[in-house]
Amino acid sequence: MPALDPTQLETLVVITEEGTFDAAARRLHITPSAVSQRIRALERAAGQVLVRRTTPCTPTEAGEPLIRHGRQLRLLLAEAAASLATEETTGEAVIDLSVVVNADTLATWFRPVLDEVATWERTALRITVEDQGYSADALRRGEVFAAVTSEPKPVQGCSVEPLGRLRYTPGATPALVERHRKGRGVDWSAIPMIVYNEKDHLQDEVLAAHGATRPPVVHRVPSSHDFHEAIRRGLGWGMLLDAQAEADLESGITIPLPGAKPIDVDLFWQRWRLDSLALDDLSEAVRRAARAQLRRPRQSSRPRPPG
Repeated sequence: MPALDPTQLETLVVITEEGTFDAAARRLHITPSAVSQRIRALERAAGQVLVRRTTPCTPTEAGEPLIRHGRQLRLLLAEAAASLATEETTGEAVIDLSVVVNADTLATWFRPVLDEVATWERTALRITVEDQGYSADALRRGEVFAAVTSEPKPVQGCSVEPLGRLRYTPGATPALVERHRKGRGVDWSAIPMIVYNEKDHLQDEVLAAHGATRPPVVHRVPSSHDFHEAIRRGLGWGMLLDAQAEADLESGITIPLPGAKPIDVDLFWQRWRLDSLALDDLSEAVRRAARAQLRRPRQSSRPRPPG
């Protein structure tokens, strides 16, 4: 395979970001015909179709690794430009760091990372929110440089390290528990439940431990803060994140569901194996925040070295 043209790689990346050839042309300040020519040339060099001409355009399986390489090249070039920037050109050299985290992470222990990045010049942090069980997929597709994930196995081309654990306690208001009390526990088949979205299965783990399935009433509240608030207001029971709910549990506004055990979720930091100072700095900021606020990693959660 011949050497890949950086301009063609960047065009492929922009198409997947913008969704159409026309939108990519506007962003790149060239004609749609020129965009098509660049992609056809790149596909000839690769010997495969790299992007599906749908709306929006999406990369093929062969195109995904090239998008990763294109974004890596973009990051390295931006770092080089930033290091050479003068006062006249400083606004033109911006380093984009794209990461994916779960909503509870962003709402709690990740906040100090934002404080640190706020002090970095010419750096833009682009955060995507995704459930920790699915966030590694964004790495595989080349959409982000790093991820907070529950996946201990490194994505190809990435390194992985344990960060620590988030603890969740099944909780509800005392009034809701009393209305659905059954013996020493609760009627799991009837007490209303709250989930973040359809990817949120933590509550289902609790139900499975009690031989139950989802009740008829399942509320969906897709915001970490509002999810917590919905539990506090008696809408249903759900998994209370310790960092958010500790004060409520102590005061009795919410109580642990009788007979239900907390669940610990192991979190890992996956990032591209790339010689990038900006990505190194971000990783160190994440480590510091995790050490300060997360429960220590379980020994068994440490990933095996990639084989």
